[in-house]
Amino acid sequence: MDVKLEPNLAHTEMRIACGNEWLYGDLALPLGYRGLVLFAHGSGSGRHSARNRQVAQVLQNAGIGTLLFDLLTATEEQTDVHTSEHRFNIALLTQRMQDATLWVLGQDQFKGVPIGYFGASTGSAAALIAAARLGDRVAAVVSRGGRPDLAGPVVLASLIAPTLLIVGGADHDVIELNEAALQLLRCEKKLAVIPNATHLFEEPGALKQVSELAADWFKHHLHNEDTSKEAW
Repeated sequence: MDVKLEPNLAHTEMRIACGNEWLYGDLALPLGYRGLVLFAHGSGSGRHSARNRQVAQVLQNAGIGTLLFDLLTATEEQTDVHTSEHRFNIALLTQRMQDATLWVLGQDQFKGVPIGYFGASTGSAAALIAAARLGDRVAAVVSRGGRPDLAGPVVLASLIAPTLLIVGGADHDVIELNEAALQLLRCEKKLAVIPNATHLFEEPGALKQVSELAADWFKHHLHNEDTSKEAW
């Protein structure tokens, strides 16, 4: 997908404190950004995920800041390559998502900035649980090809952040899981199905549709008239 970057965009590599660990992330802030979206990558992925970066570019062009970061440390990633023991550890991924969010909110430059989550695959479960725990500190959630079932019915029912679930029309098992999750959600919610798309949205134009849906959702929900920020 060809995306033209905004000319006024500040890129910064971040070191994020999460408990006793440090995670690395890539922060991009457009001039006058209206909010900040944290990305929760899927199993076996990280901040360099090509799909998430394409989505992030569309959000940046829409005036939304993005933070893509690794949910695992370098050592954990190396272990996970051989054992896969961390990629489905939803409790660990959720804690990292929550800690990273609190760290961001503790930075002076993000005081009052609306926060959103974009979760993919298993990362969407971590995003949903963290959003439920943080309550009104998370303004909106978007899930791409997600596993909301891994968040559990109690969490889904307690979520207050407006939530958009995006699935591929050919990803039949995941559609069923998201339809079931939609019934449990009590917040503002929507299920969007991309026709003929499979789980990774590799079909021509599929990821573009995902990106545009996400940008529209965040533009609608990440709004605070007093928090338009200058890029670094």
